[in-house]
Amino acid sequence: MIPRPIWWDAKTAADAIVAFTVNRPLEEYRSNLLLRSAVERQFEIIGEALNQLSRVAPDLATQISDLGRMVAFRNILIHGYAVVDDEIVWGAIHENLPALRTKLEELLVE
Repeated sequence: MIPRPIWWDAKTAADAIVAFTVNRPLEEYRSNLLLRSAVERQFEIIGEALNQLSRVAPDLATQISDLGRMVAFRNILIHGYAVVDDEIVWGAIHENLPALRTKLEELLVE
């Protein structure tokens, strides 16, 4: 059995990113340090939760497409903070996050 906090933390962080950025344009994201900081922190939580999941339940972790890239993204946000590209983060919000949220919701229901 997977410890619920791993799923809950990742899903809560993903939902927070959506709540923080809904109806906001990229330009506002770029110019708002508080918003960027909040979003990046939530992506860090997602990456760490998925990293822990891969250690605790590697069989289930394989159900999350691009898990390795998400963990690597977390590492860039933490260790390569000086080179974080706002457009890449924004792209992750709109291109990758919806599928991740759907998968996490499915796993929570199971």
